[in-house]
Amino acid sequence: MLSSVCVSSFRGRKSGNKPPSKSCLKGEMGRNEDNDKIVINVGGIRHETYRSTLKTLPGTRLSWLTEPDACSNFDYDPKADEFFFDRHPQVFAYVLNYYRTGKLHCPADVCGPLFEEELAFWGIDETDVEACCWMNYRQHRDAEEALDSFETPESQEDEDSGDLKRLCLQEDGRKLGWWAGWQPKVWALFEDPYSSKMARGTNGT
Repeated sequence: MLSSVCVSSFRGRKSGNKPPSKSCLKGEMGRNEDNDKIVINVGGIRHETYRSTLKTLPGTRLSWLTEPDACSNFDYDPKADEFFFDRHPQVFAYVLNYYRTGKLHCPADVCGPLFEEELAFWGIDETDVEACCWMNYRQHRDAEEALDSFETPESQEDEDSGDLKRLCLQEDGRKLGWWAGWQPKVWALFEDPYSSKMARGTNGT
């Protein structure tokens, strides 16, 4: 029969395959998270996120930062360990939030053309804009289409100027002499007393 001392000593022996402690696991997880983090400097504002977050939208410019050769393909600062983009920092916050939440919102204080240009740069489809922001985003384009639909009527002065230019040009495009251009007007002045106010005054009508 084993004594209580032997039993306690046997139970207290260290096995060769000791499981890792909780502190070791936490340290390993922390190192993995640090390796997955990425810093993006946009217009002087530093943004920090995970590479796994940028992979949620494949084929976009930010997703390319997760590729092994990203440091040589983009403006990368090894000392600061960050990528730099000289773009609009406020708009980029909405772009990055799209990767995090899956919802693309449009800032109310940024005009539509600017937001559209930034989306194109980052490789994001404008149709991904949320319904609550779509009207604000499309407002500039709707206004442009409305202005294009209006045709400004030509004034009578423009028409007269056009007729005069046509009279002063031959079919081959060369300019005529001043008399050849004004001759029809002068003839009408005497032959047709009602052609103009000057004609009526000249003919005494």
